[in-house]
Amino acid sequence: MSRSYYPVYLDLNGRRCVVLGEGELASEKVLGLRRAGADVVWHRRPHQPGDFSGATLAIDASGDLESNARARDEATREKVQLNVVDVTDKCDWIAPAIVRRGPLQIAISTAGESPFLASTLRARIERWLGEEWGPFTQLVGRVRRRLRGRGVPLQEQTAIYRRLMRPEVRELLRLGETAAAEGLAAAIESGGSAALGRVALVGAGPGSVGLLTVAARDLLADADIVLHDALIEPEVLALCGPHAQLIDVGKRGGRPSASQGEINRRLIEEARSGRFVVRLKGGDPFLFGRGGEEIEALATAGIEVTVVPGVSAALAAPAAAGIPLTHREMASTVAIVAGHGRTEDGSQLEAMASAAETLVVLMPGKALEDITARVARVVGADRPAALISSATTPRERVVRAPIGRLAEAARAAGLQPPATLVVGHVVALGQVGENLATEQAQLP
Repeated sequence: MSRSYYPVYLDLNGRRCVVLGEGELASEKVLGLRRAGADVVWHRRPHQPGDFSGATLAIDASGDLESNARARDEATREKVQLNVVDVTDKCDWIAPAIVRRGPLQIAISTAGESPFLASTLRARIERWLGEEWGPFTQLVGRVRRRLRGRGVPLQEQTAIYRRLMRPEVRELLRLGETAAAEGLAAAIESGGSAALGRVALVGAGPGSVGLLTVAARDLLADADIVLHDALIEPEVLALCGPHAQLIDVGKRGGRPSASQGEINRRLIEEARSGRFVVRLKGGDPFLFGRGGEEIEALATAGIEVTVVPGVSAALAAPAAAGIPLTHREMASTVAIVAGHGRTEDGSQLEAMASAAETLVVLMPGKALEDITARVARVVGADRPAALISSATTPRERVVRAPIGRLAEAARAAGLQPPATLVVGHVVALGQVGENLATEQAQLP
């Protein structure tokens, strides 16, 4: 059972700290202590009596068991806080893996269970937090001191800090445009909130939180309000910041739902009030997601808009089921159509089914039977087809059957929306990998 530790940051400025041992590991310990301003004494040898006299902190990186025991005894007598590298039962404290970005430091500890895991996580966080976070932390500190000096109430300070966290200031610092970053921070500090409101149209991908882009994650973390589609997975919404207001504006057939005009008005109103609004849309915002209508309304209203593409189910669902949309020997053309509104006039659907070697129909829903019948008339009832339900999520299921019998197979299997229909000879290809979550229909 691992020990429990209390995490702290120590002020070691000018304090005597002792490091024992030689080699790269001991050198790293010395460097870390000196970065903290400590007065470091480095003995490139095992412990000798009196080494810890007058010390505040000590590290034994000698790797010598007898040295470790002597160091532990003297540290106890001299009341010196000791760390014996990789020997936790002789430690008063353990050293975390540290991500350093100027004054911003992130310490990672596994309570001595796995230093390798701590260092691996440090490397991942270092890739995520660029060098711009150092000057950004200093900039936020300067703003904080000015606000406190003016006696700005804490609630107003918090609102300003949240606006500073938007990615624009950090992006300017990343590009080396320090003056522009300072100017934007000053505008936020001065309280010109209405001018700072904006909207991001963000693609949530097909379902799996792992397929969300890095840019999408960052924007969700910074959003004041998120207007999301109905079928967004809870794990994706969990990436929103703790203070974000989440509003479901999804359209549901046969049930009350927000009109597109209402959504457009809400986006504009919230942005004009100075809030950062994320419009979170399933798949990609511009592929049957009405993103074009929303960006047009926002541009007409003079609202700044950012668009973050998403992985469309048109590509992700077949891939998750092991179905390549193209293949050198059987398919070089792909057509993607929406399954909604095709029952009245199927001429466009039939034309695309005839023209493309692979047809993808998004969200066929209740129209599945009509759609499969129309496609079968064009390409033949025996053309291979698949219906993929809840693609890339733990609920994913796949039914494969000739297009003429796919609706019957899907009904027998009880597949639920959201679903993606794929028609073409590529469906008959072997599954990619052995662990795809698929279910094959067994037809009589």
